[in-house]
Amino acid sequence: MKIASIDIGTNAIKSKIFKTTPTSIEFIEGMRSPIRLGGEVFNEGKLSQKKLDQVISTIKSYEGIFQKNKIDRYEIVATSAFRDTSNSEDARRYVETAINHPLRVISGLEEAQLIRFHPKSNTGKNKIFVDLGGGSTEFFLRDSTGIEIRSFQLGAVRNMLSKDKKEEWIRLEKWLETIKPRKKLIGIGGNIRSFLQAHDKKELSIKELNKKIKEFSKLSTQEKIFKYKFSPDRADVIDHALHIFKFISEHLMVETITSTRWGVSDSIGVKLFHEIYSNKINIS
Repeated sequence: MKIASIDIGTNAIKSKIFKTTPTSIEFIEGMRSPIRLGGEVFNEGKLSQKKLDQVISTIKSYEGIFQKNKIDRYEIVATSAFRDTSNSEDARRYVETAINHPLRVISGLEEAQLIRFHPKSNTGKNKIFVDLGGGSTEFFLRDSTGIEIRSFQLGAVRNMLSKDKKEEWIRLEKWLETIKPRKKLIGIGGNIRSFLQAHDKKELSIKELNKKIKEFSKLSTQEKIFKYKFSPDRADVIDHALHIFKFISEHLMVETITSTRWGVSDSIGVKLFHEIYSNKINIS
């Protein structure tokens, strides 16, 4: 059976296709469309019909690929931008009606909780998952005592547009003080992954990270595009994501930072797999 997921994010829409058996799930193909919903939501307060029509067009193009790949089931979720737009429910219904498929807007805490589907989600006392998106940042910790999750309205696009609030930074700082120290930060999201890849590193010490961020921030958006082959929607926002990662790392007294290719679309795929099958999972 083939299944798929679509994640309508704040900076882009992403989709992944998986091949499954009753005991395994294997990633086949991924797609990404740079539809930045956060620009409208954070500046204007709501999503316009024009922007929603872009969402619909993108989803329909993915559905065409699903048909060619003979996808049996797929799930669509939306995150921060759809949560924060003032016309959230109307926007959800408009898209849902146009595509004739359920669209679920998930909360920040549910977004954080989805990280539990990562194959190495047991962080113990030393690690922490940080999923830094365009509009929000989610945290996930899991050890023998249970799971702890948090979501904050601090994201790369939100920060770039100066729409983040001081109170949210204070709330984050206070919480980080209660869980420090953490030796390793596992970053989720294209910004930290692209930054590490640009420097040909799988992991960086915090000292190295801060040094490279300082050097990196001196480059213009166009220089980042030319030197690192970043897409424009990555190049203009990445400094803001790194600023948030730096803040978190320093307050948690982190020693090293790494990244994972995992994201919401992966978690939704694995979640759907669990709903279809009840047997033990093997991730390829």
